[in-house]
Amino acid sequence: MTLKLGVPSKGRLMEKTFDWFAERGISIARTGSEREYSGAVEGVEGIELMLLSAGEIPRELASGRIHLGVTGSDLVQERIADWEHRVLALEPMGFGYADLIIAVPRCWADVDTLDDLDAAAAAFRAAHGHRLRIATKYHRLVRVFLRDAGVADYQLVDSQGATEGTVKNLTAEAIADITSTGETLRANHLKILSDGLIHRSQATLFKSRSAEYSDADRVNLRELLDRLGLGR
Repeated sequence: MTLKLGVPSKGRLMEKTFDWFAERGISIARTGSEREYSGAVEGVEGIELMLLSAGEIPRELASGRIHLGVTGSDLVQERIADWEHRVLALEPMGFGYADLIIAVPRCWADVDTLDDLDAAAAAFRAAHGHRLRIATKYHRLVRVFLRDAGVADYQLVDSQGATEGTVKNLTAEAIADITSTGETLRANHLKILSDGLIHRSQATLFKSRSAEYSDADRVNLRELLDRLGLGR
């Protein structure tokens, strides 16, 4: 067997991942054209590179089809139920930063905190006869966060496109989404609640707890982690 390492297949996340490993003496690179999802690993034995979308990597880690994977901590926590028992976060990698936040229309002058949102949601339901809608792709993380904050009288609506545009398009009253700079939120006349940070995400190297490891795999894994400075 070989250890399977899943990394993002395109964009800045892929480039930054390649750079992160290279800085630690491990060369990983795509082989062939951009349409081919194969690659090579040099600097340690017994590692096979798998190029996957960042969104696929949590599923592959949880199933044990890959042993190691690089993806956003937000995606792992959203897409893997009971994630801490199914994967191990080995190392935050210092790039791919993004915040998962709750944002409301800037014109809601009296809504700046989660308590304000709870009051606004109750008033909205009384006035309109249905619950205030929050558009998001992150149902698990948002639901837990709002439950712990005591916010009720809302419903989550699925957003598969540009979440920031759902308020303007009248398909939601608020949003929960990832932001890096806040520029798109401002352009859509939205503001982040002062206590509305759900999760601060970054690219992280994860290890699957479900994958099978042969004796040779464990030796190669120890060597890889030592090379990466993660021998602990």
